[in-house]
Amino acid sequence: MIPSLILLGLLLGRWWWLPLTVAAVGWPVLLVATETMDVTPGLVAASGLALLNAGVGVAVHQGILRAVRRLRPAPDGPARGR
Repeated sequence: MIPSLILLGLLLGRWWWLPLTVAAVGWPVLLVATETMDVTPGLVAASGLALLNAGVGVAVHQGILRAVRRLRPAPDGPARGR
């Protein structure tokens, strides 16, 4: 569970809302569909942990994205509002 959800966050982290939504909704649905868990209050905890794990991947992706943007030189030209 943990590596797959972190990988989901890493791969789709540019659009942060997508992996977080998939983790929060999709993981509990998968658990119920495969009869791993029943619909109980523990399913809310499973959803929260899935959200947290995907959030770690999103945070790493966003951090790398911001570092690359900061290190990359700004393009010259009229598109910059000159």
